[in-house]
Amino acid sequence: MAGQNTLHFTDASFEQDVLQSDVPVLVDFWAEWCGPCRMIGPTIDAIADEYAGRLKVGKVNVDENGNTAMRYQVRSIPTLLVFKGGKVVDQRVGALGKTDLQKLLTPHISA
Repeated sequence: MAGQNTLHFTDASFEQDVLQSDVPVLVDFWAEWCGPCRMIGPTIDAIADEYAGRLKVGKVNVDENGNTAMRYQVRSIPTLLVFKGGKVVDQRVGALGKTDLQKLLTPHISA
C-alpha cells in the first residue's frame, strides 16, 4: 500500500525516524479499515516521491502502534502531522487533496 519513498514508522522507530530527522517529516496516522485513509494513500505516496530528499514521508498504523497515536492524541484518522526539529509544526485531520497537502507542507520545506 505504500510507494517506494513512503516509510512505515512504528512505536519503536518513531524517535529516531521522526523526532531526530534532519528534514521535516509528514506522518500519516491511518488504519487498514479506514476508507478515507485508503483514499489518500496514493496522494501521500505522490507527495513522498515529489518531495524526496527534502521531506520524509511515512505512515503509522494506529492499530499496530497505539502508543505513538496516543502520545500525539490522534482521535480521528486520517490525521496528518508535520514534524520539524522534533516538534509538531502543523496538522490536519481528514482526507486532503494533493493541492491542500502541498499548501500544508510548503511553509516547512526548503526549496
